[in-house]
Order: sequence, then C-alpha cells, then structure tokens
Amino acid sequence: MSTPRGGRGRVTARRTTARVEVSADRGVFMISVAAELAEMHPQTLRMYEARGLIEPKRSPKGTRLYSRQDVERLRRIQEMTNELGLNLAGVERVLEMEVKLDRAQRRVEALERRAAELQQQITELEAVREAVRSELVLLPKTGAIVRAQDARSPFKIPVRREGDGGPAPR
Repeated sequence: MSTPRGGRGRVTARRTTARVEVSADRGVFMISVAAELAEMHPQTLRMYEARGLIEPKRSPKGTRLYSRQDVERLRRIQEMTNELGLNLAGVERVLEMEVKLDRAQRRVEALERRAAELQQQITELEAVREAVRSELVLLPKTGAIVRAQDARSPFKIPVRREGDGGPAPR
C-alpha cells in the first residue's frame, strides 16, 4: 500500500463484493461441485442422468452443468432413497406422479376460474331476467303479455308473443 503525501497515516484498501443473481434453472455447477452440494458421488449423478431422473444442461463443449434446481432434485432423490427407503423405480414413479398432480392442479385452477366467470354471467343474466319480468305482466283473461305500465292503463295493449300472430308491440 502506498502512503498519502507527507508519509503520514495509512491508506486502507476498500474491498468490494459483487453479488450476481443466477436463475435457479441455469446450469452453473460442474458435476464435481453438484455432487458435493448434493452429498453424492459424481458417478451417482451420471447414473441418475442415464435413468432420466435428472437432466443437466450442457456447455458448448458437452460438459454437464447442474442448476440449483438440479441440486435440490438430487437432494430430494437422496431423501426418498435413504430416508423413505424407495428404490429408483419408486423414485421415478413418485416424480412422475408429482408432474401429473401439478398438471391436474393447474387444470382444476383453470376450471375453477372458468366456473367463477360462468357464475358471474349467470348472476348478470338473472338480474336481466328479473328486470324484464318486472316490466312485463301476464293478463289472466287473455293470456297476453303486456308491459307493466300498459297493464295499469285502462287501454290494454297486448305484446305479441312469438308465433301467435297477435298485434305487434308498440
């Protein structure tokens, strides 16, 4: 380190750190690092890849690159085999079922949203129907449907119903 002019005092170097955010699905760990993070042997990762349990990204030169999601998946596989006693076929089945369950949950959510939309439309249509009903009255003697305001009038003007050939509405 250099000293400031006059030789007095001390110059301290400032240390800066840069923090880089990497998406969880970006392959950044080589096999040895991923294996260490997952507490497994690198050969185990190769075997899991061969069985289709994990699909690491590849560099342009073909090097396996594991993401944080891959490492978490490796840990889950290890948990299922070590703690739950599943064999790899069982692990495969559990992972397949999780994918199907996730797909089904998304479909149910979409159907629930559609049902809510349809219920809203039904509510709106019922309000329109009630508004129309309050405007129309059925005359008991003639069976004619008239506007409520016309039914109060001494001069009844029937509203033509479709197909009965009666007089046209005003």
